[in-house]
Amino acid sequence: AEREISLKSGTAVLSALLAQGVKAHGVDMQATGGDMLGMLGQLKLEGFDRAFIILHGRGGEDGVLQGALEILALPYTGSGVLASALGMDKLRSKRIWQAADLPTPGYEMLTETSDLTVIVEQLGLPLIVKPIHEGSSFGMSKVERAEDLHAAWSRAAEYDSAVMAEQWIAGDEYTVAILGEQALPAICLETPHDFYDFQAKYEVDSTQYYCPCGLSVEDEKTLQALALQAFDGVDAWGWGRVDVMRDQQGKFWLIEINTVPGMTDHSLVPMAAKAAGIDFEALVWCILESSFRSVE
Repeated sequence: AEREISLKSGTAVLSALLAQGVKAHGVDMQATGGDMLGMLGQLKLEGFDRAFIILHGRGGEDGVLQGALEILALPYTGSGVLASALGMDKLRSKRIWQAADLPTPGYEMLTETSDLTVIVEQLGLPLIVKPIHEGSSFGMSKVERAEDLHAAWSRAAEYDSAVMAEQWIAGDEYTVAILGEQALPAICLETPHDFYDFQAKYEVDSTQYYCPCGLSVEDEKTLQALALQAFDGVDAWGWGRVDVMRDQQGKFWLIEINTVPGMTDHSLVPMAAKAAGIDFEALVWCILESSFRSVE
């Protein structure tokens, strides 16, 4: 589902690597036969020293590719198998945050036979319905009426057999990019859409990004500290992004973590890095450096 964004990110990253004298080559899974084995065969045959993973979504961001690279003993950028799998799984990451007493909205699993009345009683309205293993907001819907809940489940189920309904947090949306052990300046997002959906992320110019984010110094430090706790809680490594809502009472709520965020001209990690004085090429180099660790 995220192929188009992966290609855009990959093109930008490859150009930045080449501009810095790195002997880099783009590898597109579809061009190697459309499967993991074909791609791994190419990686082994050509004798690459390491892999810069910029394949978003399932197959690239969920631990599958990371595990395959570890079999090849080929170092790679970003998080390992465990953190990648957890980051792609909205349900398990929420459970870990809950176990660590970190704030995240309430949820209920949805199936075709769920008692929708009970779901609404538990979470209230509005709520948001999400596929558990999907990125870029694919399959997500805001539900304001109980009678629309089944249709929202059906839409999400087109992307994933596992679907959840989550408590709606009314307030401001923030994202915090992580680079190494540092939380970069937070970004506040504003969109006229119901939420920060695929169109708001990649296709329209009406989305507003604020960096500085408008929070007080103390509140931004609180937000950054929470993002680092969430990142560390799932054993994430190297770089990533944590998405957070702030309700009308000023409380922050963890929404999800991205272990291979977008690197397009609309993407948030490059925006946060720029605010921290790190240009795109330097950002790509810093991410590449995260591959310089032993493959466990």
